[in-house]
Amino acid sequence: MATGAGRPRGRHGGEDKPPWRRVVLKLSGEALASASSDETIDGAAVERIAAEVASARSELEVELAVVIGGGNIWRGTTGTGAGLDRATSDYMGMLGTVINALALQDALERHDQPTRVLSAIQMAEVAEPYIRRRAIRHLEKGRVVIFAAGTGNPYFTTDTTAALRAAEIEAEVMLKGTHSGIDGVYSADPKLDPAATRFDRIAFMDVVAKDLRVMDLTAVTLCKDNDLPILVFDVMAPGNIGRALAGEPIGTLVR
Repeated sequence: MATGAGRPRGRHGGEDKPPWRRVVLKLSGEALASASSDETIDGAAVERIAAEVASARSELEVELAVVIGGGNIWRGTTGTGAGLDRATSDYMGMLGTVINALALQDALERHDQPTRVLSAIQMAEVAEPYIRRRAIRHLEKGRVVIFAAGTGNPYFTTDTTAALRAAEIEAEVMLKGTHSGIDGVYSADPKLDPAATRFDRIAFMDVVAKDLRVMDLTAVTLCKDNDLPILVFDVMAPGNIGRALAGEPIGTLVR
C-alpha cells in the first residue's frame, strides 16, 4: 500500500495555515439523504454538513466551492433504463442538483455563512447564472459558492462538473466526499473483497490503469491534465470535512 509521506498538514496537523487556499468539495446527492427513511433530503444530514462546512471555512479561512449531485432525487441512468431519452433524463437530474443546492444554501445561511448558488441552467428566480469571474469574486469575498445544474449539458456527470469548475476557478484541490462508508481509494471494492487495501496516495495513471473507479474517467483525466489533486475521503464521518480542508492525512490523495 502506498504511504502518506509528503502529505500536506494543515492547522489541525500542527501548522498555522491550511495547505490549500481555494477548494472544490464534491458531494453526492445521497449524502443529503437519510438511510433510515425514504426522504430524498434529510434535514439532519444537511444540517450536519452545513455546520461542518461553515465551521471549517470560518476557522481555516479557505475559499470553498461545492458541487453537489442529484442522485438522491434523480439519476440520468434511471430514466434511460425506463425508456426516457438520455438528454431529457440528464436534464431532470440537473434540476435535482438545484434542489439540493438550495437546501444546502439555506442550511449554511442559518449558520451565518454567506452562500451563493450559481446554476449552469438559467433560473433567475432561485439562482445566479454561472459566470466564472462572478464565482471567483464571491469566493474572494468569503462566500461559499454552490455550483448547481451540472455543466448545463447532458452526458456529463457531476464528478466531471466538479473537475471542470475546479479547473476554471483555479482551485488547488478537489475533495471528493464518499457517502457509502468507503474512506478512500482501495485496490478492489472493500465491500466485496475483504483483502482490499486502501491507498494513502496513488497516481492518476494508476487509477486509470487499475480501473479503480474513483470517479468517472472524464473527471479523472481532466484533473490529471490540469494537475489538480483529488482527495477521496468519507464525508459521512463527523468532522471529516474540516479534517480534509485542514490537510490532515485522511482518505486517499490522487495526484
